Amino acid sequence: MSSPRWPWPSATASAALLVVVGSSAALFVTNPTREDYRVFAGETLAKLATKEICERQTLPMVLQLWISDCPRLIADQEQALALLADQFTRRWNLGLASVYTTTVGGQNLLPALRLPRYSVTSLGLAGQFLVLNAHSDAGKLE
Repeated sequence: MSSPRWPWPSATASAALLVVVGSSAALFVTNPTREDYRVFAGETLAKLATKEICERQTLPMVLQLWISDCPRLIADQEQALALLADQFTRRWNLGLASVYTTTVGGQNLLPALRLPRYSVTSLGLAGQFLVLNAHSDAGKLE
């Protein structure tokens, strides 16, 4: 008669399970918050708007002459852009990570100036954000 085997997992399996549980707990704890995303969104939208409006010179000529430092003007609006983005953001909290989709813009600011529409989808994971997709009215953004 042989001795019964205990159904305990091997040391290797226990270690692997511990690593998986520990990693999952770490991802859960470091899942970025909505406030973290607000800051990230403000920075990202300021960069996108600078590229779209200032570098591609989509401003009417009169405004280009009037605004001497377009990038600084947009950078000064980063907090306002962050608050605006927060109003137009949907978050899917997956526990270990979050997916954020923000769509802003498309409004007419002046008769000859329309704010471009931006849509950004980002993954928040381990305290960081990764832009998965970003596009504007003009097409895909880099």
